[in-house]
Amino acid sequence: MSTLEIKNLHVSVETEDGEKEILRGVDLTINSGEVHAIMGPNGSGKSTLAYSIAGHPKYQITEGEVLLDGEDILELSVDERARAGLFLAMQYPVEVPGVSVANFLRTAKTAVDGEAPKLRTWVKDVNAALERVTLDPSFAQRSVNEGFSGGEKKRHEIAQLELLNPKFAVLDETDSGLDIDALRVVSDGVNRYTAQGDRGVLLITHYTRILNYIKPDYVHVFVAGRLAESGGQELAEQLEAEGYDKYVKAAAAL
Repeated sequence: MSTLEIKNLHVSVETEDGEKEILRGVDLTINSGEVHAIMGPNGSGKSTLAYSIAGHPKYQITEGEVLLDGEDILELSVDERARAGLFLAMQYPVEVPGVSVANFLRTAKTAVDGEAPKLRTWVKDVNAALERVTLDPSFAQRSVNEGFSGGEKKRHEIAQLELLNPKFAVLDETDSGLDIDALRVVSDGVNRYTAQGDRGVLLITHYTRILNYIKPDYVHVFVAGRLAESGGQELAEQLEAEGYDKYVKAAAAL
């Protein structure tokens, strides 16, 4: 059993007008085998939470802890966090010209595991992972995300997730920009990952449509840098029907 604990997390960023606080005391615990969905309006701090956990240098942690199996990963570098068992699927995956998907994946796997995978087996594993997310094996020889469509970039992220198989996956709006077929492929990949039974997911999304495919154990409303309410699938359905307005008004009144 592994645990990812976020305790009283406060995060700020530098702006033209000075330091601005984005996260204002986030508390959340994710255990192995659990899927937590975070939903909230634009600008509420959802992506800031994801990138802060992963170690993006833009975000300054001013207070709090993020513990992975009891170790404060905020003291670790980005690659050390990955080796500890953390994975981030980005809302806007970056292009890496000149680095092939095959080399990128093998380098990442080597860094996470501490040893290089056997080449013959690895090629088969990569091709199988690409096939599962409906990407042609030729994608392995292309530069990372260069010239990929939005859906292809997101499917490539899920192939990474399956091959690296971390303890916890933070998925930042993985469903954004996907058509219905790509959404189903991405969701199937996440479900294969969680079906192992001992993996945890923090799924950040605006919409309930991905939750029709990936069933969360917990749904959290995120507004103004805080968790405003938590519940089950019924909370997501309530948000779909009523929106975030009452939570935004309540946060503004604080």
